[in-house]
Amino acid sequence: MNPPSPKSHAAGTAASTTVAIVGRPNVGKSALFNRLAGRRISIVHDQPGVTRDRLCAPCVRGKKSFMVFDTGGIGSVVDAGFSEQIRAEADIAIETAGIILLVVDGQTGLASVDEELAKHLRRVHKPLILVVNKVDHDKHSDFESDFARLGFDSVVSVSAEHNRGIGELIERIENLLPETPGAVSEEPAAKPLKIAVVGRPNVGKSSLVNAILEDRRTLVSPIPGTTRDAVDVPYERAGEHFVLIDTAGIRPRGKRGDSVEIFSVMRAESSIHRAALCVLVIDGTAGVTAQDKKIAGLIRDEEKPCVVIVNKSDLLDSEREVSAVLKSIRDELFFLDYAPIILLSAKTGKDVHRLFRGIRNVRENAAVKIGTGVLNRLFQTALESNPPPLRQNKRFRLLYATQIDQDSRERIRPPAFLLFVNDPDLLPPTYRKYLEGQIREKASYDGLPVLFRFRGRQRD
Repeated sequence: MNPPSPKSHAAGTAASTTVAIVGRPNVGKSALFNRLAGRRISIVHDQPGVTRDRLCAPCVRGKKSFMVFDTGGIGSVVDAGFSEQIRAEADIAIETAGIILLVVDGQTGLASVDEELAKHLRRVHKPLILVVNKVDHDKHSDFESDFARLGFDSVVSVSAEHNRGIGELIERIENLLPETPGAVSEEPAAKPLKIAVVGRPNVGKSSLVNAILEDRRTLVSPIPGTTRDAVDVPYERAGEHFVLIDTAGIRPRGKRGDSVEIFSVMRAESSIHRAALCVLVIDGTAGVTAQDKKIAGLIRDEEKPCVVIVNKSDLLDSEREVSAVLKSIRDELFFLDYAPIILLSAKTGKDVHRLFRGIRNVRENAAVKIGTGVLNRLFQTALESNPPPLRQNKRFRLLYATQIDQDSRERIRPPAFLLFVNDPDLLPPTYRKYLEGQIREKASYDGLPVLFRFRGRQRD
């Protein structure tokens, strides 16, 4: 027998406090995952094969905390292009988990795929719990007997949708956990930095996440739309904690094919909102498309820190081509000009480390403060050297400015400045951009939007 790889050994140290949910498509694995996690993470839909990636989240509903993994349905024929990858994803979850939940559909009864799965899981030699799902009320109580031939010692009937039997299931899981659980908690002591990896379909978002993890954690396929959920992946690098949010590709509204895809796009847009920093992935061989601009606009409108990744740099043949691509991206995304641009290849892993160097720079820039005296002298000089234009025979006047104190312990906070003025409506957008430029000359705030908040004089 070959010795385990270092990565396998590392995974095994925490295996006793991890629980993998497996089963054929559409038996309610994602609903059970959401119920154990205590929040809606995985997309739940009656279309088989909706979940394709491994999702993980902590369960802290009971007396002991543990990590729970959701997996894609095994044995699906409706999504043949992904069936082998989904099976591989489930096998990885099974390998790294200490406890396995085999979920079956109590209402449809025993299927041949269930029997094959049970036979496969018994060879794993790990604690197994058979979860008979969709037992929605008392008259379904005899559903459990249909699965007796599988020969499981531990069987629990639940309704993930209606929260029936979940308490008993958690108790069964806790009985299999060690008395002193490992260092598994809902979050590290320092809250992780949430990074949303966003972009249109098939630009390499999941490949980038996999390159960071050095693990095929999310499915990669040339078929657009492979990632349907916004997958939250905990990640630690050099002692820093992150959550990588691998999002579904955002398509134009007219090209969203079905309700699952529409929900996936909504989840991606929601991920931008809840992230502390967005990584916008652009295909370097295709350049900036109208949809890239739309996504960049969502990031700008949410006032999010951002790093732009130009992926597939290994396919750019010369320095001249690289320069042309960078210039084109900067010109097309002029409204997101605060975001640094980083070239890398997710496929080869080349220069992936530059992404985290860029993120570190953004965090450091967010901590920079401009003193009130310095700030007011800076604005006074700017206003005197280039006065604001007249509007309806009135001119914008700045009375006082200060940088707003913001708590940066939990996330990256863009610099925000409170300006006491005569009338905010007298400030044209071009002059506002000029004032922002003056601030950036003092402190670059690379990767961060500069925010202005105005307080006008009270009118009688």
